[in-house]
Amino acid sequence: MDGYTTLHEMLESALKQAGEESGMLLGQELSIALSDSLATSKTSFFGCLDDACFILGVESGESYRGHFYLVFSLRDAIVLSSILLGIPPARIQEKKRLSIIESDDIDAFSEIANMINGSFNTVFQGSLSNKARLKLLPPKKFIPEVDQLSEEEPLPEGDYLMFRSKLEMPGQELNHLDVLIPVALAKLFDPQPESPEESPPGEVPSKSSDKPGSGARNPGRADDGEETEGGSADGGAEEGGVDSIVILEDDEAERQQMVEAVGFTGYQIVEGSLNSDIKELFSGRTVRLVLIGSLDADDRELATCIKINAIRQDSPPPIIMSAHRWTRTAVLKALKYGAREIIIKPCGQEELAAKVRRFCKLPAP
Repeated sequence: MDGYTTLHEMLESALKQAGEESGMLLGQELSIALSDSLATSKTSFFGCLDDACFILGVESGESYRGHFYLVFSLRDAIVLSSILLGIPPARIQEKKRLSIIESDDIDAFSEIANMINGSFNTVFQGSLSNKARLKLLPPKKFIPEVDQLSEEEPLPEGDYLMFRSKLEMPGQELNHLDVLIPVALAKLFDPQPESPEESPPGEVPSKSSDKPGSGARNPGRADDGEETEGGSADGGAEEGGVDSIVILEDDEAERQQMVEAVGFTGYQIVEGSLNSDIKELFSGRTVRLVLIGSLDADDRELATCIKINAIRQDSPPPIIMSAHRWTRTAVLKALKYGAREIIIKPCGQEELAAKVRRFCKLPAP
């Protein structure tokens, strides 16, 4: 597609980073590579759909106000969410074949979407002088020939730029992720030279030979600015409430040792395992510090670190990660994905207390 070079570069970087970080969350190699772009319209895009899709609205604020949309195949959403939930491969294929998606799948897919939105925020803010703020809206499902198009659903009428990327994961057959950006918002992100005539939708030269909307996709759009109870509309917990320390450890005895070591702070101590609902633990609390413990510094622990940073994108709390066994690669990954301190277990309570004081800025005893 002619023009929009800066926007294309931002999306290419954001999608690549989103694939890498989502892969860490899933414990699988995932690549999201931008391949095609073209001008389209809502009618044209959805008129060519032949499979269900998930649509996630992204609200852009500050100096770049508007909404754009991430469109996934419903079957891709089922596969990715099922992997995150640890569902056996045979069951994943059965759910994919029958397009079975349950509430747990939607929650898991929202975690992945938060990760993708975090990558978009990082790249867009870096490219636009921190004058862009992206907030993810709740996902919706759209089924062609079942759900009806309206003026505002599943997204508003108008002309769009569609940026298509290929999802690839070893052992899985995945489709596309399409980013639909209204032309007016695209021109805010990447101002274009004035043109005497605007080409009608579909006549802009394109690198894509596919029809807009071909392949499986779906989702929906929440009302503009809609927020869910207890946090922002992207499901992330907003900071506020009682000062707290969150401790995540599967081994109950070791978790209690950490609880005892930080009791001196006077903060509320919130306990959970690595499988706990991070969003729920953070809800209604100002989390000053997170302690994560495990036997091995494996992908589950690193994925938990990623979730925390996705939930609190604007001001993530310090994270101390501890494990009995570390590898050099695990240490580098932990630091890359947000850990501020690495501890090799066993760790004495006095040593841990000293680190807690430092990160929470508490006075020495």
